[in-house]
Amino acid sequence: MCRLMAYKGTPIVIDDLLYKPKNSLITQSINAKEIEEPLNGDGFGIGWYAPEINNEPVTFVSVNPAWNNRNLRNLAPKIKTNCLLAHVRAATVGDVSESNCHPFQYKDFLMAHNGGVEEFGKIKRHLREPLSNELYNWIKGQTDSEHLFAYLLNHLFNNHKTVTPEAVVDSFEHMFRDVKKLMAKYEIKEEAYMNMAFTNGEFVVASRYVSDPKQEALTLYHSEGSRFVVENGITRLVAPKDDDGAVLVVSEKLSDDKDWTMIPPNHFVIVESTLNVRIRPIKD
Repeated sequence: MCRLMAYKGTPIVIDDLLYKPKNSLITQSINAKEIEEPLNGDGFGIGWYAPEINNEPVTFVSVNPAWNNRNLRNLAPKIKTNCLLAHVRAATVGDVSESNCHPFQYKDFLMAHNGGVEEFGKIKRHLREPLSNELYNWIKGQTDSEHLFAYLLNHLFNNHKTVTPEAVVDSFEHMFRDVKKLMAKYEIKEEAYMNMAFTNGEFVVASRYVSDPKQEALTLYHSEGSRFVVENGITRLVAPKDDDGAVLVVSEKLSDDKDWTMIPPNHFVIVESTLNVRIRPIKD
């Protein structure tokens, strides 16, 4: 069911995030530890921001396994960013193709998803119907994830004048409610798991969500502090220098230290532009 990671903070070389930690996202692509299926080899993607050049993010996706991609291995030590969203995929809905690789990008926005909506084909048409022509035509892949992102954006643009963390939270909650209604209407009995991370490069909103609160949600952690460093595979948050700050949101802890906090089930973690972190319940 995939693995994801979001970073917001002091500019960092992405090799420190993707490869160097003991349980890095690249390691999770071949041997994830906190999910039933350890293999996430159906492609990967990274999206990062270079605000000094352009507000829109750069994305790089591939159907190659993340652990065996020479281009990613070559690029990672040479890219520095203050905001990254990365994902390794275990395909559930949709073919193994670049159009189905996360993160999905729409203009300034990125979204990645860990989880899935069972029997998605039963509700797919209904999620597409209210979309604007632009968002309808923007969808290129088959995944539930890309459709959910488009549905969220449609509500965001139609109901909010500005894109703020609270506006994104409202749009997530609207999407969760409507998906649950459609699942009930079409008698979809299995749970929907929607651990999702959204960013515009300024802030991050991520959810740890399962449609049936009686069931265990997929894991999601965050770590916050001053500056993120990796030594011998061990991640640490060290004393700040100047205005240093760092926040990570991950499907799995990157190493076995004590800096990781589990997000409660059916809660958001909100990383503001100031790097202030808030945890709040999902109202669905």
